[in-house]
Amino acid sequence: MPSPTKLPLLVLVSCLSLTGLSFNSYAQKRKMPAKPSAAEVYDSVAQPAVPLGGTEAYARFLGDNQRYPATAMQQGIQGTVKVSFIVEKTGTVNEVKVETPLAPELDAEAIRLIKSAPKWTPAKHRNQVVRQRIYVPVSFVMSPGSEVVMAAPKDRPITTSAADIAASANPDRPAVVAPDRPTQPVGGNQAFFDWIEKNQKYPLLARQRKIQGKVLVEFMVQANGSLTDARVVKKLGSGLDEEALRLIKAAPNWEPAVFQGKPLKQKMVLPVLFQL
Repeated sequence: MPSPTKLPLLVLVSCLSLTGLSFNSYAQKRKMPAKPSAAEVYDSVAQPAVPLGGTEAYARFLGDNQRYPATAMQQGIQGTVKVSFIVEKTGTVNEVKVETPLAPELDAEAIRLIKSAPKWTPAKHRNQVVRQRIYVPVSFVMSPGSEVVMAAPKDRPITTSAADIAASANPDRPAVVAPDRPTQPVGGNQAFFDWIEKNQKYPLLARQRKIQGKVLVEFMVQANGSLTDARVVKKLGSGLDEEALRLIKAAPNWEPAVFQGKPLKQKMVLPVLFQL
């Protein structure tokens, strides 16, 4: 028959062993956090996604490739479209959508820019590659890509570039100098497009092939109102591109942009419409 004093001791040892086992299991759980879900989209991660080449290169791409819609330009619509999208584990962009709409044509251009931009380096969280939602502001200013230089004897020249105006992940960049009065055709936009239509010579090859549409032409309106540096940024071919360039080069002078009472040059992008 066992001694009465030994039974409580055995029970006590057993309890201590069970308690130690439970504590060790809890400690192991604390050391092993759950892995990120494969399909989960994160807003905040340990290592955020970044564009390939860096944020400055990304901003330059958006600025250099922005096509300011002609209808918005004619109506003087400016502002910022906030776009959200998901950077997938492969670095591709998915589910692009507008969070703060501005105008339908500007919203569509913002989405086009984001979809056509370079891939990203995906985000990481808890040592795992994860999906992350990104928000990028795409800004539209009436002088996209323009170079503004104002001469003042004692003041430094003020310059702006497309990278300053474009959607940028660098909020610390200097503020953009926008003209007080944007450039415009003498007599207004309608008079300019009426002149284009009246002086247009539809290329025979394009007519035979029944090709019609819009040729986007970029040009600079100089401080004296002359149109220079014309180039096609969206082609149609069959002689339509050359005819669009001829029309812009032959067009009447414009009223130059004005900043603080002084004329300055401004870059424009306008469509030349060809219809059969």
